[in-house]
Amino acid sequence: MNVPMNDWDDYRLILALARAGTMRGAANALGLTHTTVSRRLATLQDARGRLFEKGPGGYRATKLGDALIEVAERMERLTLTAMRQQKAFGEDLSGPITLSLPEAIAQYLLLEDLLEFTALYPAVNLTVETSYRFVDLDRSEADVVVRGAQNPPEHLVGRRLFPNCVTYYGDRDYLARTPKEDFRWIAPSVAATDPDWLGNSPYPDAPIALLIDDITARHRALVQGLGLSRGACFMADPEPNLVRLTSQPPVPQQEIWVLTHPDLRQTPRIRALMDFIANAMLKKRDLVLGQLAQT
Repeated sequence: MNVPMNDWDDYRLILALARAGTMRGAANALGLTHTTVSRRLATLQDARGRLFEKGPGGYRATKLGDALIEVAERMERLTLTAMRQQKAFGEDLSGPITLSLPEAIAQYLLLEDLLEFTALYPAVNLTVETSYRFVDLDRSEADVVVRGAQNPPEHLVGRRLFPNCVTYYGDRDYLARTPKEDFRWIAPSVAATDPDWLGNSPYPDAPIALLIDDITARHRALVQGLGLSRGACFMADPEPNLVRLTSQPPVPQQEIWVLTHPDLRQTPRIRALMDFIANAMLKKRDLVLGQLAQT
């Protein structure tokens, strides 16, 4: 028997299965068990008709399933808009904010500033989440995001600050004890396929000894004298035992942005946080650009 669907949870289930393509993936997205999702799908299909066909590559929607997925996507957009508008409501400087920023920026640039913000605005409940993924502000995965990006989503609003700059570094003790023919690089995995990274370095013939994608772990390996590396100026220049390997100006990377969703741009607490972060970053501009002289 084919009857109308009125339960938002049913639409969420078919949307999750359509996006994941597997029962396990849908269960993870919904925070449910594999058995619960399987049982609910079977109940749905008994009541409303065949929504998905299971094949070797996973679940694929039928024509009926496609139609309901389209409805579910519209419902989801409306729900997310309502959530953002509810969050934006209010004229005072209070309420929750979720800030997403890269771990390196949080740890090496803004940690003390964020603590200062919470002292200035004690009625704001600030949650800081670290990620290098550009979180989805449309889905309210965060309220404010700080990211390096060349072309962030055009509909987001905020401020472009300045580029993150990098150059080549080595530990003084490593350089003193290691013959040049034994120099080794510590690099992100992308460097293995990027000839410019190594080719433009002061030691292009030195091999890559260790690939570490995590920028913080790579920095710690550099500080511990495990090899040479290209690093962010704001992380490496303050380290007393690190020295630059070249007199060439640091190389600009992605621009740093402070962004929010248009629905939240007039919310007082959101504006306060974005202005605070932008001002804190501007005070550190020379450090990020690598324009502070090393001692």
